[in-house]
Amino acid sequence: MAAVTKPLVVFDDVQAAGAQVLRTALAGRPEPFAAGATVGTRVPDDRTPETPHLPYVLVAKDSDAPHPSMANARCTLRVTVWGEDEDAAHDLAMLCQGLLLIHSGPVIRSVKPGTGPLPAVDPPTGLPLSTLTVLANVRPHVLA
Repeated sequence: MAAVTKPLVVFDDVQAAGAQVLRTALAGRPEPFAAGATVGTRVPDDRTPETPHLPYVLVAKDSDAPHPSMANARCTLRVTVWGEDEDAAHDLAMLCQGLLLIHSGPVIRSVKPGTGPLPAVDPPTGLPLSTLTVLANVRPHVLA
C-alpha cells in the first residue's frame, strides 16, 4: 500500500491582503471623507497632532485559527480609521467595512462582520478614530 502524502499548505499574509484590498478599493472613491486616504499595516512613525496623516486606515490581524484540515483559516482583521472628525472617521470605517464584506479574492475568500465601527479618541494625538473588526476566511496556498 502506497503512503499517502499530504500537500504542504500555508496561508498567505491576510493582514497585507486586507490592506491591499482597501488600498485598491478606496483609490478614487467619490466620498469626501475617503479622499486621500492612506492604508497601511502600521501607524506612521512621524504621526503627531501637527502631522496626523489623515485620513489614515490601519489594518491589523488580531487572531487566526486554521481549520484542522488546513482547507481554510478564519482570521480577525481589525481596521482602525483616523479622520478629521468623528463623523469622517465613522463614515470611512463604515465604507471600509462594506468594501471588505463584498471582497472575494486569491487570499481572502470571504468576509463577515465582526464588531463596530466603534468611536474612540487616539490617546497620543487626541484625534478621533473609529475601529471595527471583520472575520476573514483565508484560502490555503499549496506549496508542494
